Formats: sequence, structure tokens, C-alpha cells
Amino acid sequence: MRSSPPELPPRRDERKKPVLSVRCVKTLEDLMKVFAVRSATYMAEQLCLYSEEFDGNDFCGTHLLGLVDGEAAGCARIRYFGEFAKLERVAVLPKYRNTRLAYRLARTALNHCRRKGFPRVYGHSRADLVRFWNVFGFRVVEDSEPFSFANVEYREIVVDLEPDAEAIRWGGDPMIAIRQEGHWDEQGPLELSNLHASDEVAAQIRQNSRMLRA
Repeated sequence: MRSSPPELPPRRDERKKPVLSVRCVKTLEDLMKVFAVRSATYMAEQLCLYSEEFDGNDFCGTHLLGLVDGEAAGCARIRYFGEFAKLERVAVLPKYRNTRLAYRLARTALNHCRRKGFPRVYGHSRADLVRFWNVFGFRVVEDSEPFSFANVEYREIVVDLEPDAEAIRWGGDPMIAIRQEGHWDEQGPLELSNLHASDEVAAQIRQNSRMLRA
């Protein structure tokens, strides 16, 4: 009885391309995934101390979670200041560095900042990764010097962003300001609650409001 010849592995161009996605973190589960990625990169690879990696600023900004075929694979953090946003904690797990997830994370972060109306994004790049950030328009801050922390040399980098016609601005739709972070074009929970309003609930709210004023 003849046996079938073994199947050849698919050619490189026939292999399924990984599905990349990035989303804003809005659940504790997603935040734990971000922390896992950062622990596996900054703490395991760069030997950062726990106190260095988890610096007290994780509840002061926006986190992005990068996924490859649905698996947590990368992350980024954005914090906001008066005239600029700061992009930091960009990481991709070693097994996914042959994908373009890092590019997707960077572009998503910059577009997020544009939508929020920030004209400039600032960051600290590892000295050997400045060329990566050049792809997105970042440049080394003029007259700045290399500096180090956690035993790694960094450079200050900055990019000026093109204005976003849809940027969130003062005087716009009041509902946009209460929608979920990064989902400003979708109705949020407070808007959807209007669909389930009833006369009975409205009457109870009015009653409770009168009690509060008393």
C-alpha cells in the first residue's frame, strides 16, 4: 500500500499573516496584560527594578494594548501635560518583534494624541532606537545631551503633529467628553442609558434630587 508523500510546508508568501490590533485599555484585565508585557521586557530583559518599571504613573495616563492574533504582545503608555503628550513604555514581546506591531503601536499612539488636540509628542528613546522613531517624524531635541537611567542611555525626542480636523475641542458636543477613552465616535454608557429611561425612574431621580437640596 502506497503512503502519501508528506505535505510540504507552505511557502513563505502563502503563510497566514498575523492579525495585528491595538486598543485602549479600559478594563483591569487588559491593564494586567500590559503589566505582564512590561514585566517580560523591561524587567526581564533590561533588568529594571520593580520600583523603576512601575513608577507610580500608571494611573495617570492612557495605556494601549497591542495584540497579535488576539494574544497580548505589546503595549504603550501616554501621559498628558500642558502643551504636549509624552509617549513611553513602548514594548513588544520578543516572539512578536518580527511583526510590525511596534509600528502599529506608535502610529496608534500618535493618532490618539492628535485626536486629543495635542500639537507635540515628547519621548525618551533608547539611543540605539532613535532611527526607529525617525520613521514617525521624531527628531532628537535640539541641544539636548544623552542621559541615562536604569543603566540605559537615552535621547530626548520630539515630533510636531499635524492638526486633526476632528480633534476634541472646547465648545464641541458635550457627550464626546464623557465617552470612553479612544472611542469618541461611539455612543458611551451614559448616552445609551437614555434609551432605557422610564417615567418611574425619572420621578425617583427628581424625588432624590429634592431630598439632596433640602
